Amino acid sequence: MKLIKNNIGRLVPTEVNGETQVPFKGVDKYKPNGVKAKPPIHSCMEYPKDWNKVIKDLKTALRKAGLKDGMTISTHHHLRNGDLVTNILFDTIKEMGVENIRWFPSASFPVHSHLIKYLEDGTIHHIEGSMNGPLGKFTSEGKMKGVGVLRSHGGRYQSIQDGEVHIDIAVIAAPTADPFGNSTGDRGKSACGLIGFALADSEYADKVIVVTDSLVPFPCVPWQIQGNNVDYVVEVDSLGDPKKIVSGTTEVTKSPDRLLIAEYIADFIEAAGIMKNGFSLQAGAGGTNLAFLLFLKEKMKSKNVKARFMRGGSTKYLVELLEEGLTDYILDGQTFDLDGVRSMRENANHVNTSPFTSYNFHGKGNFASMVDVAVLGATEVDVNFNANVVTHSDGYLLHGIGGWQNCLYSKCSILAIPSFRDRIPVIVDEVTTLCGPGELIDVIITERGIAINPLRKDLLKAVNDSPLPIRDIKQIKKEVDEICSGAPVKPKVNKNKVVAIIKWVDGTVLDSVFQVEK
Repeated sequence: MKLIKNNIGRLVPTEVNGETQVPFKGVDKYKPNGVKAKPPIHSCMEYPKDWNKVIKDLKTALRKAGLKDGMTISTHHHLRNGDLVTNILFDTIKEMGVENIRWFPSASFPVHSHLIKYLEDGTIHHIEGSMNGPLGKFTSEGKMKGVGVLRSHGGRYQSIQDGEVHIDIAVIAAPTADPFGNSTGDRGKSACGLIGFALADSEYADKVIVVTDSLVPFPCVPWQIQGNNVDYVVEVDSLGDPKKIVSGTTEVTKSPDRLLIAEYIADFIEAAGIMKNGFSLQAGAGGTNLAFLLFLKEKMKSKNVKARFMRGGSTKYLVELLEEGLTDYILDGQTFDLDGVRSMRENANHVNTSPFTSYNFHGKGNFASMVDVAVLGATEVDVNFNANVVTHSDGYLLHGIGGWQNCLYSKCSILAIPSFRDRIPVIVDEVTTLCGPGELIDVIITERGIAINPLRKDLLKAVNDSPLPIRDIKQIKKEVDEICSGAPVKPKVNKNKVVAIIKWVDGTVLDSVFQVEK
């Protein structure tokens, strides 16, 4: 595999899984050309005259869809760690004797460790999507036959739209659907909120199979996936474990250090003049993020400030802001708890969105750059404000990118991080894996102080007279290194073995993940 240095100095391959790659050229330096991918033309004559597309089981649907070796199969992570559909799908593919599949999920979860045996035996050739938990460890140790490809949520949509990834069969787990294929995620016994991550797949895949455990008479409204784009509908007893469908950290942190970080975030947003009538905010799940929303809520109430919209990952805390009249809208990318699911179903101003409207960099606009402030996390940051979200300092792939890269285009991007985890410093000289260029990261907030990117002179000036603990990032790093007895040891990796690549939002290759040597 030939490796070259890209614009930011990282070694990246020029070819991955037989496909030519474009190295990262710099922020906003690569402009695509050509036309969008073209899905095949279908005729109404191919489908039943009564528009009942229900097929007796998944195996039959896959056979009718023309499943064969080497195809690209897509799935989606709306069911999160409660997902059974993806595991059943690959059990079925294995039973049918099909091999060498490119699996193209919008994300994976620990529940998908079930698929490791299919990576080992060649049923799945490689994964193009987040490799969380056990799948990340498997990949990092060089056990996957192909090279993994990690993209942001917007980058995934971009790759489908641009024809970089052609989906042969999309399998969409839908909590409610009708026989025509109209589908939604905001109701049904497996309700997960929205299924917008499957939108591009439904539009561009050759064949689309909807799997549901709540089949209702036509029409299923409001539909999030249009039946016009669906070939087959399969009814099953259960999509997954409802207790785990809404998963992740949805409880406010009780850690004094993280509560201090949360308070600093709210104080910074107020001091910088961002919190004013009509402002917009991106916030997700995670204990620190949720605590920050509570602090910000009190400030908004005391100053009589109302936001125009808030972006999520919705949680009960965003829902409270909407229902208490502190924001006009929630523009939701995915739903993290049951209050979010309920709100999407009941509140007209809780709007479901897709990566097309939110994050797609190869379009005529998206919401990301309209947001006044986005509060995000990271596994590592370095003294040049570059950040990592997919590996830790040990080099192991354990997380996906999600919408994180796309959110860096907000008017003010804030990384809220503890200064160390398990006695390992989070601020380093150089990140293990580069996921976000430092020029797009504006503020880093830790329990030991706030570092503002020197490029943001406007922010430095805005908080100059505030009592906030504004510090140089190198000073914070030095202090933490002394507490932790030095910087973390660099992982031992095989520089001749790339196990995964990190794509930037424009489809270029930002960095490589190398095999970890035990």
